[in-house]
Amino acid sequence: MCGIVGYVGNNQAAPILLDGLSKLEYRGYDSAGIAVRDANGDAEIVKAKGRLKILAEKTDNGAAVPGTCGIGHTRWATHGEPSENNAHPHKSDDGNVVAVHNGIIENYQELKEKLLRKGYTFYSNTDTEVAVKLIDYYYKKYEGTPVDAMNHAIVRIRGSYALAVLFKDYPEEIYVARKDSPMVLGVADGASYIGSDVPAILKYTRNVYYIGNLEMARVKKGEITFYNLDGEEIEIEPKEINWDAEAAEKGGYEHFMIKEIHEQPKVVGDTINSVLTTDGKIDLSEVGLSEEEIKDIRQIHIVACGSAYHVGVATQYVMEDLARIPVRVELASEFRYRNPLLDEKDLVVLISQSGETADTLAALRESKARGVRTLAIVNVVGSSIAREADNVFYTLAGPEISVATTKAYSTQLIAGYALAIQFAKVRGEIDEARYSGLIKEMQTLPEKIEKIIEDKERIQWFASKQANARDVFFVGRGIDYAICLEGSLKMKEISYIHSEAYAAGELKHGTISLIEDGILVVGVLTQPDLYEKTVSNMVECKSRGAYLMGLTNFGQYNIEDTADFTVYIPKTDPLFATSLAVIPLQLLGYYVSVARGLDVDKPRNLAKSVTVE
Repeated sequence: MCGIVGYVGNNQAAPILLDGLSKLEYRGYDSAGIAVRDANGDAEIVKAKGRLKILAEKTDNGAAVPGTCGIGHTRWATHGEPSENNAHPHKSDDGNVVAVHNGIIENYQELKEKLLRKGYTFYSNTDTEVAVKLIDYYYKKYEGTPVDAMNHAIVRIRGSYALAVLFKDYPEEIYVARKDSPMVLGVADGASYIGSDVPAILKYTRNVYYIGNLEMARVKKGEITFYNLDGEEIEIEPKEINWDAEAAEKGGYEHFMIKEIHEQPKVVGDTINSVLTTDGKIDLSEVGLSEEEIKDIRQIHIVACGSAYHVGVATQYVMEDLARIPVRVELASEFRYRNPLLDEKDLVVLISQSGETADTLAALRESKARGVRTLAIVNVVGSSIAREADNVFYTLAGPEISVATTKAYSTQLIAGYALAIQFAKVRGEIDEARYSGLIKEMQTLPEKIEKIIEDKERIQWFASKQANARDVFFVGRGIDYAICLEGSLKMKEISYIHSEAYAAGELKHGTISLIEDGILVVGVLTQPDLYEKTVSNMVECKSRGAYLMGLTNFGQYNIEDTADFTVYIPKTDPLFATSLAVIPLQLLGYYVSVARGLDVDKPRNLAKSVTVE
């Protein structure tokens, strides 16, 4: 969940490290630090608690820390409170080894006791300091190479890690190793770069290497050598990143979130077009699922976390309605711990923007261990989930920087629609007319999303009136309930206002007791067959003092007779309503957060990519 950067080349390292760390702020952090080696191998370490700008000020934006080889880190506290002492980088007692680390070392107490007996001392409460001194111990014990030392150390470490390590005897080299925590490397113009995620190095190179689990690398100027756990050299093929480097910049917008909301028409269109042929058919050949395999599916398990889980809930409705395949939607953090019932004819669909989500990755491995076919819906080419899944559907959202997802969510929905439509056609559940009609309607979604965004001023005005809200309830039925789940999450995660999503019919089974004067209730009403029932539930809330916002389609019914404020979205097939209805809810959450003066892109306690359990 933290951020790692590294650089070795001919330029000064510190400014490049700070720039890379700034591109990783969205991952969440509470402190930051850099270490830069000089020509003699001596490392200068500078750390700061709080935002990256404090570290930049301490180092005069990097100018005060000379050297052309270094590593940097933004820390999200796991072991030890947020403090300058616990911030990375950490060093061995004599400064021989300096390192940064993402992940959690589960047996660090056991290793620490061993090192204490060997005469090491400890100045922090972190598990990372233990890893640094363990590497130093084996480097000195066997008098071997850095690769040997790291090899001996990591086989004794239980847990997850991405390590970037400096050795005093190798002043122009960085050594890295990983297990379960992401790491990407790149080479360009006689320099080499390290990052936890592509945006950290996208400015400098588009050809990147994803180091695999239990693999290591020696990073020199313009040269990277990869090793397996036995210390043997291995080959890793580079991946080309097609993202526009400017996509990771704000581009004049106040926040990344509002920029990414505005990017949704384009990325939704790009993702639709990625699976359409010139004659308007869906082609899943790049995904790798044959018609025979689609026909043979007995049940689908959709496994995901957070907003990706909400995509799964919406996809369940669409898939079961069209393809008539039973679908279960599972939280990845629960999936493998309940001994799931899986059959060899099942399909497990994993949804993750980063492709590195720890719980989702664990669910993928559990599924594969049981011999079940897996399909990943991911946004990052070459990510762990993408590499390990049997089949991959790449969304084309580009880099998403704001912690609160918007455009990645919308492109994941498109992946769900495309799979459902094609599965239905192949399995004979819909005819050619329905198939063509659904595809044509799906192609209209980008333009309709654009129209909603153009009318954002009304939502901005309404949001300003809700800045002091204490509780918000989102209610809907069917697919509208799936929409409510995401709308509620957007509200709570960036505005810090308590909000809940409820299937509208469940309100009177306890929750309606919480409704009182002035509480905002957002009713989502996009499903014609369920409209009147949801209106009835909203009226029940209004009679108890609630203030009602209605979200419905143009030309549906006269919801203004019931709601105090109404937002309309263009008509579409009810199965695609999530793609349109979520946009006003994204804007509502965003503008409430802005009105409250909060840090929209980096909400407290949250990280963009959750790479630890």
